[in-house]
Amino acid sequence: MPHHGNEEEHNSSRDQGSNRDEPVIRDHRKVDPVTGEARHPEGGQPSAPEAGASADSDGDALAQAEEILNQVEVPAEESVAQGVSTGSTTGAEAAELKNDLLRLQAEYVNYRKRVERDRAVAGEMAVIGVLNSLLPVLDDVDAARQHGDLADGPFAAIATKLENALKTYGLTRIDETGVEFDPTIHEALIQQPGDDIEVDTVSQVLRSGYKSGERVLRAAQVIVAVPA
Repeated sequence: MPHHGNEEEHNSSRDQGSNRDEPVIRDHRKVDPVTGEARHPEGGQPSAPEAGASADSDGDALAQAEEILNQVEVPAEESVAQGVSTGSTTGAEAAELKNDLLRLQAEYVNYRKRVERDRAVAGEMAVIGVLNSLLPVLDDVDAARQHGDLADGPFAAIATKLENALKTYGLTRIDETGVEFDPTIHEALIQQPGDDIEVDTVSQVLRSGYKSGERVLRAAQVIVAVPA
């Protein structure tokens, strides 16, 4: 069959066609079967299968890392917090956890007592504040009673109810005479020499004092009789 073109190009295309029909065989053995030497010494370029082997090695490394992480023991307190079984917890760790629990319980008890104590103190201070604000009213009631304005009538009944209501909150009056002078509850305005007086004695109360329980709200202003 006649052909056109260069004879060499025609022969070249024919040779290439014949080469495509022939199978290509590659020997990937690492050891030469004739000489027994390694075909790819260290530092050489690995073939395609070796690259696949490298990927397998990476997978093995990840698996080993995961296994190491799984073998790491979680601290006991973290295991308890997460609800994990602490079967591997040693006796020392168990004792430490018990001590932590006891310490936490003690701190909670102390906190609760402190809160209750602070609440009681706050309530007491609130009552004391109200009582202090009513002391001038009680002074006016005393002055009116001394002048005979509260001998009888509705105002006398109101004054009595007020005083009785304040007594329920622990309010007591300091107005005794003939007792030994006590600087913690008495305020001496005048001193007078007295007969047969061995110690300083309250002879007259000029203004009543008040206490709430053991707390002195106001000292009583008194005249003190002193030994002559």
